[in-house]
Amino acid sequence: MMPAAAPLYPIFLSLQGLTCVVVGFGRVGQRKLVGLLDCAPAAVLVLDIVDPSPEAARLLRDPRTRFVRRALAPCDLRDCALVFATTNDAAENARIAALCAEHGVLCNSATSQGNVLLPAVARCGTMAAALSTGGSSPALARRWKTDLERWLAPRARMASFMGRLRPLVLGLNLSSECNADLFRTIAASPLQDLLETGDRDASSRLLQGILPTVLHTKLAELLDDLP
Repeated sequence: MMPAAAPLYPIFLSLQGLTCVVVGFGRVGQRKLVGLLDCAPAAVLVLDIVDPSPEAARLLRDPRTRFVRRALAPCDLRDCALVFATTNDAAENARIAALCAEHGVLCNSATSQGNVLLPAVARCGTMAAALSTGGSSPALARRWKTDLERWLAPRARMASFMGRLRPLVLGLNLSSECNADLFRTIAASPLQDLLETGDRDASSRLLQGILPTVLHTKLAELLDDLP
């Protein structure tokens, strides 16, 4: 178990194309599998010492999953990116976490011996905000997830706009300092409020005063159909 005083390092992990393992396929394990499959892994190995329930078996219809009735073995960690230890046996979860630590594999354990704590995550489009209580109260983190979702909603349109603008600005081959100043100016401007109210004319006028002239012809494209 990590020391209580040690600060957590926040990170968003891409699992696209990687292999993950879920050990223990009860309700918690099933929930972890659903979350994993949403993140486009190449494969998920599911392990349990008992056969899955009919409800759990439906989740295994996904072609990326493979179920094996046994405990975790060291060979399962080869080329593995992330392990979930979700058995109902604290000692077994501790064994799994220790094995992952030995092999340098990230592990989230249902009984907190792992080196990864999962935050409550709120999503809006491509935006995501995560909140962790450091393991002290996952229930509170899940409750505050609703507040995060409300906070994200008006900012999703701004994020989408910036995602469209960024490659165009980088394509101008300006200095990194110029790019940073430009993005900071837009971020500090009233553009987010204008986009939230749907005032395209005011948004366009504002951007004309900030963006290089060569990008003015791209404004309609940048502002069209924002979420």
